[in-house]
Amino acid sequence: MPSTLPDGEPVPSDGSLPPEALSTFGQRPFGVYVHVPFCATRCGYCDFNTYTPGELGGAASPDSWAEAARRELELAATVLGDGRPVDTVFVGGGTPSLLGADRLVEVLGWIRDTLGLAPDAEVTTEANPESTSPRFFDALRAGGYTRVSLGMQSAARHVLAVLDRQHSPGRATASAREARAAGFEHVNLDLIYGTPGETDRDLLASLDAVVEAGVDHVSAYALIVEDGTALARRVRRGDLPAPDDDVLAARYELLDDTLTRAGFGWYEVSNWALTAAGAGARCRHNLGYWSGGDWWGVGPGAHSHVGGVRWWNVKHPARYAGLLAEGRTPAAGREVLAEADQLVERVLLELRVVDGLPVEVLAGSARAEAEAAAVEGLLDPEALRSGRAVLTRRGRLLADGVVRRLVA
Repeated sequence: MPSTLPDGEPVPSDGSLPPEALSTFGQRPFGVYVHVPFCATRCGYCDFNTYTPGELGGAASPDSWAEAARRELELAATVLGDGRPVDTVFVGGGTPSLLGADRLVEVLGWIRDTLGLAPDAEVTTEANPESTSPRFFDALRAGGYTRVSLGMQSAARHVLAVLDRQHSPGRATASAREARAAGFEHVNLDLIYGTPGETDRDLLASLDAVVEAGVDHVSAYALIVEDGTALARRVRRGDLPAPDDDVLAARYELLDDTLTRAGFGWYEVSNWALTAAGAGARCRHNLGYWSGGDWWGVGPGAHSHVGGVRWWNVKHPARYAGLLAEGRTPAAGREVLAEADQLVERVLLELRVVDGLPVEVLAGSARAEAEAAAVEGLLDPEALRSGRAVLTRRGRLLADGVVRRLVA
Protein backbone atom coordinates (compact mmCIF):
# COMPACT_ATOMS: atom_id res chain seq x y z
CA MET A 1 0.00 0.00 0.00
CA PRO A 2 1.40 3.42 -0.90
CA SER A 3 1.35 6.07 1.83
CA THR A 4 0.08 9.57 1.20
CA LEU A 5 -1.07 12.83 2.75
CA PRO A 6 -3.97 14.92 1.37
CA ASP A 7 -1.48 17.48 0.03
CA GLY A 8 0.83 14.98 -1.67
CA GLU A 9 0.74 12.19 -4.19
CA PRO A 10 1.16 8.54 -3.11
CA VAL A 11 4.62 7.19 -2.43
CA PRO A 12 5.48 3.59 -3.41
CA SER A 13 5.92 1.46 -0.31
CA ASP A 14 9.54 0.79 -1.26
CA GLY A 15 10.24 4.54 -1.54
CA SER A 16 11.37 4.28 -5.16
CA LEU A 17 11.76 7.47 -7.18
CA PRO A 18 10.79 8.21 -10.80
CA PRO A 19 13.62 7.39 -13.26
CA GLU A 20 13.76 11.01 -14.40
CA ALA A 21 14.53 12.13 -10.84
CA LEU A 22 17.40 9.67 -10.56
CA SER A 23 18.78 10.42 -14.02
CA THR A 24 20.52 13.57 -12.82
CA PHE A 25 21.43 12.36 -9.33
CA GLY A 26 25.11 12.99 -8.74
CA GLN A 27 25.22 16.19 -10.78
CA ARG A 28 24.38 18.40 -7.80
CA PRO A 29 25.64 18.61 -4.22
CA PHE A 30 24.20 15.81 -2.09
CA GLY A 31 23.55 16.12 1.62
CA VAL A 32 21.99 14.05 4.36
CA TYR A 33 19.90 15.71 7.05
CA VAL A 34 19.23 13.67 10.20
CA HIS A 35 16.36 14.82 12.40
CA VAL A 36 16.62 14.01 16.10
CA PRO A 37 13.12 14.65 17.54
CA PHE A 38 13.98 14.62 21.25
CA CYS A 39 14.19 17.54 23.70
CA ALA A 40 14.52 17.57 27.48
CA THR A 41 11.98 20.42 27.69
CA ARG A 42 9.98 22.40 25.14
CA CYS A 43 10.99 26.01 24.48
CA GLY A 44 8.02 28.35 24.43
CA TYR A 45 8.65 29.66 20.91
CA CYS A 46 9.36 26.31 19.21
CA ASP A 47 6.95 24.61 16.80
CA PHE A 48 9.43 22.04 15.42
CA ASN A 49 8.56 18.35 15.25
CA THR A 50 10.05 17.53 18.65
CA TYR A 51 8.95 15.59 21.73
CA THR A 52 9.81 15.61 25.41
CA PRO A 53 9.91 12.35 27.39
CA GLY A 54 6.52 13.14 28.94
CA GLU A 55 4.95 13.66 25.53
CA LEU A 56 6.28 10.38 24.14
CA GLY A 57 5.74 8.14 27.15
CA GLY A 58 6.76 4.64 26.10
CA ALA A 59 5.77 5.09 22.46
CA ALA A 60 9.30 5.75 21.23
CA SER A 61 12.84 6.18 22.53
CA PRO A 62 16.29 7.19 21.29
CA ASP A 63 17.04 3.50 20.75
CA SER A 64 13.96 2.89 18.60
CA TRP A 65 14.68 6.10 16.69
CA ALA A 66 18.28 5.04 16.06
CA GLU A 67 17.30 1.63 14.72
CA ALA A 68 14.73 3.26 12.43
CA ALA A 69 17.26 5.86 11.22
CA ARG A 70 19.70 3.06 10.36
CA ARG A 71 16.96 1.32 8.37
CA GLU A 72 16.07 4.51 6.52
CA LEU A 73 19.71 5.00 5.52
CA GLU A 74 19.72 1.47 4.12
CA LEU A 75 16.53 2.33 2.23
CA ALA A 76 18.17 5.50 0.87
CA ALA A 77 21.13 3.49 -0.42
CA THR A 78 18.77 1.08 -2.19
CA VAL A 79 16.66 3.84 -3.75
CA LEU A 80 19.56 6.02 -4.88
CA GLY A 81 21.88 3.26 -6.01
CA ASP A 82 25.41 4.13 -7.02
CA GLY A 83 25.82 7.87 -7.27
CA ARG A 84 27.92 10.51 -5.63
CA PRO A 85 28.91 10.08 -2.00
CA VAL A 86 27.52 12.40 0.66
CA ASP A 87 29.06 15.88 0.51
CA THR A 88 27.51 17.20 3.72
CA VAL A 89 25.79 15.83 6.81
CA PHE A 90 23.69 17.92 9.18
CA VAL A 91 22.26 16.44 12.37
CA GLY A 92 19.52 18.72 13.68
CA GLY A 93 16.51 18.69 15.93
CA GLY A 94 15.38 18.75 18.54
CA THR A 95 18.47 18.30 20.63
CA PRO A 96 20.98 15.95 18.96
CA SER A 97 23.43 16.37 21.84
CA LEU A 98 20.97 14.51 24.11
CA LEU A 99 21.95 11.35 22.22
CA GLY A 100 25.54 11.66 23.40
CA ALA A 101 28.68 11.70 21.31
CA ASP A 102 28.95 7.93 20.93
CA ARG A 103 25.51 7.63 19.35
CA LEU A 104 26.11 10.62 17.08
CA VAL A 105 29.37 9.08 15.88
CA GLU A 106 27.53 5.80 15.34
CA VAL A 107 24.97 7.56 13.12
CA LEU A 108 27.77 9.08 11.06
CA GLY A 109 29.24 5.60 10.67
CA TRP A 110 25.93 4.33 9.28
CA ILE A 111 25.92 7.14 6.71
CA ARG A 112 29.49 6.29 5.73
CA ASP A 113 28.69 2.59 5.42
CA THR A 114 25.44 2.94 3.44
CA LEU A 115 25.85 6.00 1.22
CA GLY A 116 29.54 6.81 1.47
CA LEU A 117 31.19 10.06 2.58
CA ALA A 118 33.21 12.34 0.34
CA PRO A 119 36.80 12.76 1.58
CA ASP A 120 36.19 16.44 2.33
CA ALA A 121 32.65 16.02 3.68
CA GLU A 122 31.34 18.69 6.02
CA VAL A 123 29.72 17.02 9.04
CA THR A 124 27.69 19.21 11.40
CA THR A 125 25.63 18.60 14.49
CA GLU A 126 23.46 21.01 16.39
CA ALA A 127 23.83 20.99 20.16
CA ASN A 128 22.27 22.70 23.13
CA PRO A 129 24.87 24.17 25.47
CA GLU A 130 23.47 22.48 28.59
CA SER A 131 24.00 18.99 27.13
CA THR A 132 27.63 19.41 26.04
CA SER A 133 31.03 19.10 27.71
CA PRO A 134 34.71 19.05 26.70
CA ARG A 135 34.57 15.24 26.58
CA PHE A 136 31.51 15.42 24.30
CA PHE A 137 33.33 17.66 21.83
CA ASP A 138 36.53 15.63 21.96
CA ALA A 139 34.61 12.46 21.06
CA LEU A 140 32.69 14.17 18.25
CA ARG A 141 35.84 15.57 16.69
CA ALA A 142 37.64 12.24 16.92
CA GLY A 143 34.59 10.56 15.37
CA GLY A 144 34.60 12.65 12.20
CA TYR A 145 32.43 15.70 12.90
CA THR A 146 33.84 18.92 11.47
CA ARG A 147 31.35 21.58 12.56
CA VAL A 148 29.15 22.36 15.56
CA SER A 149 26.12 24.67 15.73
CA LEU A 150 25.12 25.80 19.23
CA GLY A 151 21.80 27.33 20.26
CA MET A 152 22.60 30.52 22.18
CA GLN A 153 19.61 32.81 21.39
CA SER A 154 20.78 35.55 23.80
CA ALA A 155 23.25 36.46 26.52
CA ALA A 156 20.52 38.22 28.52
CA ARG A 157 19.01 36.18 31.33
CA HIS A 158 15.55 37.79 31.07
CA VAL A 159 15.43 37.15 27.31
CA LEU A 160 16.30 33.48 27.81
CA ALA A 161 13.53 33.29 30.40
CA VAL A 162 10.92 34.61 27.95
CA LEU A 163 12.08 32.01 25.42
CA ASP A 164 12.02 29.24 28.06
CA ARG A 165 15.66 28.43 27.41
CA GLN A 166 17.23 26.38 30.18
CA HIS A 167 20.93 27.24 29.88
CA SER A 168 22.60 30.07 31.79
CA PRO A 169 23.61 33.22 29.86
CA GLY A 170 27.29 32.30 29.69
CA ARG A 171 26.97 28.60 28.96
CA ALA A 172 26.64 28.91 25.17
CA THR A 173 29.85 30.86 24.71
CA ALA A 174 31.67 28.57 27.15
CA SER A 175 30.46 25.63 25.08
CA ALA A 176 31.75 27.30 21.92
CA ARG A 177 35.18 27.69 23.50
CA GLU A 178 35.16 24.02 24.50
CA ALA A 179 34.38 23.05 20.91
CA ARG A 180 37.24 25.19 19.64
CA ALA A 181 39.58 23.64 22.19
CA ALA A 182 38.56 20.18 20.96
CA GLY A 183 39.78 21.09 17.47
CA PHE A 184 36.63 22.34 15.77
CA GLU A 185 37.62 25.08 13.34
CA HIS A 186 34.02 25.80 12.45
CA VAL A 187 31.64 26.71 15.27
CA ASN A 188 28.31 28.50 14.89
CA LEU A 189 26.25 30.31 17.49
CA ASP A 190 22.51 30.84 16.86
CA LEU A 191 20.85 34.07 17.99
CA ILE A 192 17.20 35.14 18.11
CA TYR A 193 16.45 38.86 18.06
CA GLY A 194 13.26 40.78 18.76
CA THR A 195 12.14 38.84 21.83
CA PRO A 196 9.67 40.85 23.96
CA GLY A 197 11.67 42.70 26.59
CA GLU A 198 14.93 42.65 24.63
CA THR A 199 16.69 46.00 24.23
CA ASP A 200 19.38 47.21 21.83
CA ARG A 201 21.83 46.94 24.71
CA ASP A 202 20.84 43.30 25.26
CA LEU A 203 21.49 42.47 21.60
CA LEU A 204 24.82 44.29 21.58
CA ALA A 205 25.89 42.39 24.70
CA SER A 206 24.96 39.12 23.02
CA LEU A 207 26.96 40.05 19.93
CA ASP A 208 29.96 41.05 22.03
CA ALA A 209 29.83 37.65 23.73
CA VAL A 210 29.62 35.88 20.36
CA VAL A 211 32.64 37.70 18.97
CA GLU A 212 34.68 37.11 22.14
CA ALA A 213 33.90 33.38 21.96
CA GLY A 214 36.01 33.14 18.80
CA VAL A 215 33.41 31.48 16.56
CA ASP A 216 33.60 31.78 12.78
CA HIS A 217 29.86 31.69 12.02
CA VAL A 218 26.72 33.37 13.36
CA SER A 219 23.09 32.69 12.50
CA ALA A 220 20.50 35.23 13.63
CA TYR A 221 16.76 34.98 13.19
CA ALA A 222 13.92 37.35 13.99
CA LEU A 223 11.55 35.91 16.56
CA ILE A 224 8.40 34.54 14.93
CA VAL A 225 5.39 33.81 17.10
CA GLU A 226 4.18 30.47 15.74
CA ASP A 227 0.58 29.36 16.21
CA GLY A 228 0.12 26.65 18.82
CA THR A 229 3.20 27.52 20.87
CA ALA A 230 3.29 28.61 24.50
CA LEU A 231 4.67 31.96 23.37
CA ALA A 232 1.70 32.48 21.04
CA ARG A 233 -0.68 31.83 23.93
CA ARG A 234 1.12 34.40 26.09
CA VAL A 235 0.95 37.00 23.31
CA ARG A 236 -2.74 36.24 22.68
CA ARG A 237 -3.53 36.69 26.39
CA GLY A 238 -1.70 40.02 26.40
CA ASP A 239 1.01 38.82 28.79
CA LEU A 240 3.65 39.71 26.20
CA PRO A 241 3.64 42.15 23.26
CA ALA A 242 3.98 40.76 19.74
CA PRO A 243 7.31 41.48 18.03
CA ASP A 244 7.25 44.82 16.23
CA ASP A 245 8.31 44.80 12.56
CA ASP A 246 10.07 48.17 12.79
CA VAL A 247 11.99 47.03 15.86
CA LEU A 248 12.97 43.79 14.13
CA ALA A 249 14.29 45.74 11.12
CA ALA A 250 16.30 48.08 13.34
CA ARG A 251 17.73 45.11 15.27
CA TYR A 252 18.75 43.41 12.02
CA GLU A 253 20.63 46.53 10.93
CA LEU A 254 22.29 46.79 14.35
CA LEU A 255 23.29 43.14 14.16
CA ASP A 256 24.62 43.44 10.60
CA ASP A 257 26.65 46.58 11.42
CA THR A 258 28.15 45.00 14.54
CA LEU A 259 29.11 41.74 12.88
CA THR A 260 30.55 43.54 9.86
CA ARG A 261 32.80 45.63 12.12
CA ALA A 262 33.92 42.41 13.81
CA GLY A 263 35.05 40.92 10.49
CA PHE A 264 31.97 38.87 9.56
CA GLY A 265 30.31 39.07 6.17
CA TRP A 266 26.75 38.11 5.35
CA TYR A 267 26.42 35.28 2.84
CA GLU A 268 22.73 34.52 3.36
CA VAL A 269 20.03 36.78 4.75
CA SER A 270 20.27 35.27 8.26
CA ASN A 271 23.86 33.98 8.23
CA TRP A 272 27.28 35.57 8.63
CA ALA A 273 30.73 33.96 8.33
CA LEU A 274 34.12 35.25 9.47
CA THR A 275 35.73 36.70 6.35
CA ALA A 276 39.28 35.85 7.40
CA ALA A 277 38.32 32.18 7.76
CA GLY A 278 37.56 31.92 4.04
CA ALA A 279 34.76 30.06 2.31
CA GLY A 280 35.11 27.12 4.71
CA ALA A 281 33.37 29.11 7.42
CA ARG A 282 30.14 29.09 5.41
CA CYS A 283 27.79 26.18 6.05
CA ARG A 284 28.08 24.04 2.92
CA HIS A 285 25.07 21.95 3.89
CA ASN A 286 22.73 24.93 3.95
CA LEU A 287 24.32 26.29 0.78
CA GLY A 288 23.28 22.99 -0.81
CA TYR A 289 19.66 23.77 0.02
CA TRP A 290 19.91 27.33 -1.28
CA SER A 291 21.62 26.28 -4.52
CA GLY A 292 19.07 23.62 -5.49
CA GLY A 293 21.05 20.58 -4.39
CA ASP A 294 19.75 17.14 -3.47
CA TRP A 295 19.35 15.84 0.05
CA TRP A 296 17.83 12.91 1.90
CA GLY A 297 16.13 13.75 5.18
CA VAL A 298 16.33 10.95 7.75
CA GLY A 299 13.99 10.90 10.73
CA PRO A 300 10.38 11.65 11.67
CA GLY A 301 9.03 14.66 9.83
CA ALA A 302 12.20 15.12 7.76
CA HIS A 303 11.91 16.46 4.21
CA SER A 304 13.93 15.28 1.21
CA HIS A 305 14.55 16.42 -2.36
CA VAL A 306 16.10 14.57 -5.29
CA GLY A 307 15.87 15.63 -8.92
CA GLY A 308 12.77 17.79 -8.58
CA VAL A 309 10.88 15.33 -6.35
CA ARG A 310 10.18 16.40 -2.77
CA TRP A 311 8.85 14.10 -0.05
CA TRP A 312 8.31 14.21 3.70
CA ASN A 313 8.23 11.59 6.43
CA VAL A 314 5.48 10.86 8.92
CA LYS A 315 5.91 13.00 12.00
CA HIS A 316 5.48 10.77 15.03
CA PRO A 317 8.60 8.79 16.03
CA ALA A 318 6.58 5.65 16.84
CA ARG A 319 4.83 5.65 13.46
CA TYR A 320 8.13 6.38 11.73
CA ALA A 321 9.86 3.44 13.42
CA GLY A 322 6.90 1.15 12.83
CA LEU A 323 6.83 1.69 9.08
CA LEU A 324 10.54 1.02 8.71
CA ALA A 325 10.28 -2.09 10.89
CA GLU A 326 7.71 -3.36 8.38
CA GLY A 327 10.15 -2.75 5.52
CA ARG A 328 8.18 0.23 4.20
CA THR A 329 9.12 3.78 3.43
CA PRO A 330 8.34 6.28 6.21
CA ALA A 331 7.34 8.86 3.59
CA ALA A 332 3.87 10.30 4.14
CA GLY A 333 3.55 12.00 0.75
CA ARG A 334 5.49 13.64 -2.05
CA GLU A 335 5.22 16.06 -4.94
CA VAL A 336 6.92 16.32 -8.30
CA LEU A 337 7.82 19.94 -8.90
CA ALA A 338 6.76 21.34 -12.24
CA GLU A 339 9.27 23.47 -14.15
CA ALA A 340 7.47 26.65 -13.12
CA ASP A 341 7.57 25.60 -9.45
CA GLN A 342 11.28 24.85 -9.69
CA LEU A 343 11.89 28.34 -11.08
CA VAL A 344 9.95 29.93 -8.21
CA GLU A 345 12.00 27.97 -5.71
CA ARG A 346 15.23 28.92 -7.44
CA VAL A 347 14.39 32.61 -7.22
CA LEU A 348 13.24 32.24 -3.61
CA LEU A 349 16.40 30.48 -2.47
CA GLU A 350 19.20 31.91 -4.60
CA LEU A 351 18.10 35.49 -4.08
CA ARG A 352 18.77 35.03 -0.34
CA VAL A 353 22.51 34.43 -0.81
CA VAL A 354 25.23 37.01 -1.33
CA ASP A 355 25.99 35.93 -4.90
CA GLY A 356 22.36 36.41 -5.85
CA LEU A 357 20.50 35.10 -8.87
CA PRO A 358 21.48 35.14 -12.57
CA VAL A 359 19.21 37.66 -14.27
CA GLU A 360 19.04 35.39 -17.32
CA VAL A 361 16.68 33.00 -15.51
CA LEU A 362 14.06 35.75 -15.15
CA ALA A 363 11.31 36.30 -17.70
CA GLY A 364 11.06 39.63 -19.47
CA SER A 365 8.50 41.13 -17.09
CA ALA A 366 10.50 39.93 -14.10
CA ARG A 367 13.62 41.61 -15.48
CA ALA A 368 11.70 44.86 -15.62
CA GLU A 369 10.69 44.32 -11.99
CA ALA A 370 14.36 43.72 -11.12
CA GLU A 371 15.31 47.02 -12.75
CA ALA A 372 12.59 48.78 -10.76
CA ALA A 373 13.73 47.10 -7.54
CA ALA A 374 17.26 48.37 -8.17
CA VAL A 375 15.96 51.93 -8.59
CA GLU A 376 14.11 51.50 -5.27
CA GLY A 377 17.30 50.40 -3.50
CA LEU A 378 16.26 46.76 -3.06
CA LEU A 379 18.74 45.25 -5.54
CA ASP A 380 22.36 46.25 -6.14
CA PRO A 381 22.42 48.29 -9.40
CA GLU A 382 26.05 47.46 -10.20
CA ALA A 383 25.50 43.73 -9.71
CA LEU A 384 22.37 43.93 -11.86
CA ARG A 385 24.36 45.52 -14.69
CA SER A 386 26.75 42.57 -14.38
CA GLY A 387 23.89 40.11 -14.79
CA ARG A 388 23.13 39.20 -11.15
CA ALA A 389 20.17 40.11 -8.94
CA VAL A 390 21.73 40.73 -5.52
CA LEU A 391 19.85 42.10 -2.53
CA THR A 392 20.97 45.29 -0.83
CA ARG A 393 20.62 45.42 2.94
CA ARG A 394 17.27 47.13 2.54
CA GLY A 395 16.39 44.37 0.10
CA ARG A 396 17.33 41.74 2.67
CA LEU A 397 14.80 43.27 5.05
CA LEU A 398 12.13 43.02 2.34
CA ALA A 399 13.37 39.83 0.63
CA ASP A 400 10.00 38.07 0.54
CA GLY A 401 8.43 41.01 -1.24
CA VAL A 402 11.25 41.18 -3.79
CA VAL A 403 10.81 37.48 -4.53
CA ARG A 404 7.09 37.92 -5.09
CA ARG A 405 7.79 40.65 -7.63
CA LEU A 406 10.30 38.53 -9.54
CA VAL A 407 8.04 35.50 -9.82
CA ALA A 408 4.68 37.21 -10.44
